[in-house]
Amino acid sequence: MVRRTHERVNPQTDGRATFERQLAGLRRFARPSLAILAIVSAPLAGAIDPADPVPSAETVGTNSSADAPSSKHDTIVSSGLRPPPSYGPPGAGPGIPSDAELEASGAVIEKIFIDNQDIFNLDNPQENTTLFRLADHLHIRTRAGVIRSQLLFKSGEHYSRHVLDESERILRRDSYFYDAWIRPVAYHDGKVDVRVTTKDVWTLNPGFNFGRSGGTNAAGVKLEDSNMLGSGADVILSHSKSVDRSMTQLTAIDQHAFGTWTSVAVNFADLSDGHQRELTVQKPFYAFDTRWAAGVYGLNDLQTDSLWDRGQIIDQFKDLHQGAQVYGGWSQGLQNSWVRRWSSGLTYDEHNFAPVSTWNGVTVLPQDRRFLYPWVQFDLIQDDYLRLWNHNQIGRTEDFYLGTSASARVGASDASFGSSSTALIFQSSATRGFRAGGSTLLLYGDFSGRVADGVLYNGIMDASVRYYVEQSKNWLFYATFLGTKGWRLDLDNQILLGGDNGLRGYPLRYQDGTERAQGTVEQRYFTDWYPFRLFRVGGAVFFDAGRVWGNAPLAAPNLGLLRDAGFGLRFGNTRSGLGNVLHVDLAFPLDASADIAKVQFLLQTQQSF
Repeated sequence: MVRRTHERVNPQTDGRATFERQLAGLRRFARPSLAILAIVSAPLAGAIDPADPVPSAETVGTNSSADAPSSKHDTIVSSGLRPPPSYGPPGAGPGIPSDAELEASGAVIEKIFIDNQDIFNLDNPQENTTLFRLADHLHIRTRAGVIRSQLLFKSGEHYSRHVLDESERILRRDSYFYDAWIRPVAYHDGKVDVRVTTKDVWTLNPGFNFGRSGGTNAAGVKLEDSNMLGSGADVILSHSKSVDRSMTQLTAIDQHAFGTWTSVAVNFADLSDGHQRELTVQKPFYAFDTRWAAGVYGLNDLQTDSLWDRGQIIDQFKDLHQGAQVYGGWSQGLQNSWVRRWSSGLTYDEHNFAPVSTWNGVTVLPQDRRFLYPWVQFDLIQDDYLRLWNHNQIGRTEDFYLGTSASARVGASDASFGSSSTALIFQSSATRGFRAGGSTLLLYGDFSGRVADGVLYNGIMDASVRYYVEQSKNWLFYATFLGTKGWRLDLDNQILLGGDNGLRGYPLRYQDGTERAQGTVEQRYFTDWYPFRLFRVGGAVFFDAGRVWGNAPLAAPNLGLLRDAGFGLRFGNTRSGLGNVLHVDLAFPLDASADIAKVQFLLQTQQSF
C-alpha cells in the first residue's frame, strides 16, 4: 500500500535515485525504517573527529589547511559560519596554482592517489586503544578499485574542479564512507597530481534492532554488511517484526557491479502474509554529463494491506502486486550549467485484491487494476550544489541541492491491449533552492495520476517548504510545511497523518483523509560533545501541527487540527554506515482524547536530524 509521506527527490538522479523516480508508479520494497544500531555494537563503528588532523597515506601534499570554496557551483559556506578547520583532508600542497589557474592553463591530470583511511585514526592517542585497533584490524577497507571506478576523471584528462566536486558528491552518497575529498597535491610541467581521500565506516551489523514511534514497536535481528569484503556491495539477511507483519529477508545490492556503473539489486523476502521478489538491473544517469541510461525491473509482491484510521485497522485485503519496466534514456550532457534528459520505456503494473480470511471487520475491496503502457519522460536539471554542516547531519559534510529541476512523464494505456482502462498516466515534479546569508530555503512539488474519459483518478499533489536559519556554529532554526491533495484516490492509497510521519505526539496512522497539511518548527542544537569518540550529540525542541480534510472511505470524521510539542536527543552515528541519526524523543499531544497516552516515547533511526 502506498501511504503518502513526503520524500524530497535528489534531482541529480544518481545511481540510487534514478530508477526509483522512474518506477514511481510501482511500489518498491523498503528496508524497515525503524531499525537502529544497538549501542553495544557501536564501538565497532567510524569517522573523522573535527578536532583531529587527517592522516595522509601519501608523501605529497601533507600541508594541513582548512577547506576552501572550490567552484561557483559548489560553495562551502556563504554565511561566514566556517566549519572547524579539520573538516577535510590535507589541503593543496605548496606551490600549486589555484583551480582557476589550473583550468585556464589546460593542466592535465597525471597521477591519481587513492588514500582510503580506516575507521579510527591510530595516530591520535585518544583513538589508539585496544578496542579501536581491533576494529581497524577486523574491518576490510574499501578497495581502491571500487573508489577509482566512481571517479568521473582519469589520468590524461584536463583538470576540472567541477568534475572533482561531482566525484566527491558521488563518493559521499556511499553509505560505507563517512566523507570524501579530492585535492590537487603536486604540480609540474603542466601536469597535476590528485589525491582522492575517503574515510571508511564500520559496515557490519550483526545485531538486534529496535525502534518505537506512534506508540508501536518494531524489532528484529539482522546480519548485514553494506560493504561486503570492501567491494561496496550491500548484503542483508534479516528477520524483523513490525505493526504490519513479520519478515525474513535476503537482499543483495551492488551499485557498481563488475567495476562499472551497472547497478544490480535482488530482493527475496518471505512474509507472514505473503512474499516479495524483486530484481533490478540498470545503468543510470549517474552524473551530470552521463549521455545514456538503461534498465530493467521486475516485481512480484504479495501482502496483506491494511487501511488505517485513529491508529486502528479499519479494513484488510490481500494485494498481489506484479510489475515490470524496461527503459532507456539519452542526454547531450552538461551544457551551460544545465542538463536535459529524455527517457522512454514500457511499464506493466497490476494489482489484484482478495479478502483476508482472518479479518472479521468490514471488507471493502479496491478494484483490480492493470496498466500496460509506453511512456516518455523529460528531465531538466540545473547544476547548483552547496556544501553545509550541522543542518540535517551532525558534524559531517552535507550536499544541498539549490538548483532548479523539473521532471515530467506521460504514458498512455489502452484497454484493447489488456489495460483496465484507456488512460493517460502522468508523473511530474519540480524543485528549487535559495540561499541568502545564513538562510537556506528548499521548495519541492509533485503531481501524479491518471486521466480516463476526461476524469482524474488517483491524483495526488504534494508540496513542501523547508527553511533553515544558521544562528551560530551550534544553533540552527528549522521549519517545514507539507501539503497533500488527493483526487478520486484508489482505495488502497491513503493519505495518512500520525506519529510515524510528522505528528510525533500521536499514534501512527492516526488520521485518514483526502487532503493533508502539516508543519513543524524545531530549534536544533549541535553540541561539541563526542562521547567515547563514537557519536556526535545534538538536541531539539519541536512543535508539530497538522490536520486532514475530506471524507476518506470507512474513516471516522476527522478531528480537526492536532498539535504536539516535545524535545529529544540526537546521536549522529559517526563510526557506522548503518544509520545516520538516532532520535530519542518525548512528545506531548496537545489535543489528545482520553484514549491517547499523554506522553509518547519515540526511539528511531532516521536519515536526518
